[in-house]
Amino acid sequence: MEKEKSKIKSSTRKVNGIADASLLTFDLPSLVEKMKHKHTRSKGELNAMILLKSPDKQIVLTALHEGTEIKSSPSNDSITFHIIEGKMKFQTKKESVNLEKGQLLTLHENIKYCLTIKEETVLLLTFANVNMKAKKIDTAGISKI
Repeated sequence: MEKEKSKIKSSTRKVNGIADASLLTFDLPSLVEKMKHKHTRSKGELNAMILLKSPDKQIVLTALHEGTEIKSSPSNDSITFHIIEGKMKFQTKKESVNLEKGQLLTLHENIKYCLTIKEETVLLLTFANVNMKAKKIDTAGISKI
């Protein structure tokens, strides 16, 4: 197996300075191991790796320490939380759920939440700006008037 096989060798182009390939693949077990051994992780700092960044979507692999608590503020992004390793508690004003390895949670935009990490946890987060296309259409329509 290659040392790091995070992207397929394919023709990649840049659109507005952002890599845009028709096909990207990531070796998550390899990336997780790399993150676990990273120097900042041992110091207790946040360890995150952006796997994909485009105008309307971002995918981030992140490792969090036990006891970490993250409180959000509402945003226009729809978010998915895929638990690669570990356990966490996810709370909104109305609901609470415990998540473990292999589980996936989706969250609509404009919902405040709190994450509490129960043990060392690795998450794959996907942020999708659901209002991006509507904003572009509205802007285009206004400029034509």
